[in-house]
Amino acid sequence: MDLAALKAYFTGLQNRIVNELETFDGQSFRSDGWQRPEGGGGLSRLIESGHVFERGGVNFSHVTGTRLPPSATAHRPELAGRAWEAMGVSLVLHPENPYCPTAHMNVRAFVAEKAGEEPVWWFGGGMDLTPYYGFEEDARHFHQTCKEALAPFGSDIHPRYKAWCDEYFFLKHRNEARGVGGVFFDDLSEGGFERCFALTRAVGDAFTRAYLPILSRRRDLPFGERERDFQAVRRGRYVEFNLVWDRGTLFGLQSGGRTESILMSLPPVVKWRYDWQPETGSREAELTEVFLKPRQWV
Repeated sequence: MDLAALKAYFTGLQNRIVNELETFDGQSFRSDGWQRPEGGGGLSRLIESGHVFERGGVNFSHVTGTRLPPSATAHRPELAGRAWEAMGVSLVLHPENPYCPTAHMNVRAFVAEKAGEEPVWWFGGGMDLTPYYGFEEDARHFHQTCKEALAPFGSDIHPRYKAWCDEYFFLKHRNEARGVGGVFFDDLSEGGFERCFALTRAVGDAFTRAYLPILSRRRDLPFGERERDFQAVRRGRYVEFNLVWDRGTLFGLQSGGRTESILMSLPPVVKWRYDWQPETGSREAELTEVFLKPRQWV
């Protein structure tokens, strides 16, 4: 297990993605380094009011501790009492144009150690797409890119991780998917460290290939107040998922992570309306009736 190689990959991935996004948007990201009193720290890279992105963040963190937070030990109770460290890259991008989907990606590694025992380690990550107005070719491109990235690791991997994503990014209190999915995996240790690290790299390296061509197609589509209003209502669902269900958000907050960096995933403009329903037969209604139903896109 080479923790230095992990850190080199994650910091390099953050730099490469930010460089591509800056070129695409035409505006620079802000850099904000931070230290965690309990151990570790990170670097947040943020864009706001860009030419394409209303808000976006690409964060690297490497944090350590002597006791796992409740969100981790509830999932893996055998790890209670172990020292731990976690590192990875997490990003969320919220374009201004409602025809451009929101995207999320993260890749991470976790190690828990105890004197006299073998270290416990695993990888996790994935990426998913959250459109406001659905386009079949966009969903197909995103899923095809995910499938191609995972193909070297076995023909069964993409179907498993695609289904896991559909299950994970689901608002149980709404009985509704967050978006059109992608891939998701956690607690990955099967096949050894090198295989798991390679699979995690494949996902991280595929993100801009999966996402930027979609933005290129949609960034200049004209939109008005109706589309922005619907986008703000749907963004509310994104907020609900992150604050109610997302294990990464809970882990970050419970482990004393940096609040500004954790909550940079939230969109800047959001609306909630009581029992709001889209007009029957509209493009807005099509989102939930067609695109948010889990299906095989490729």
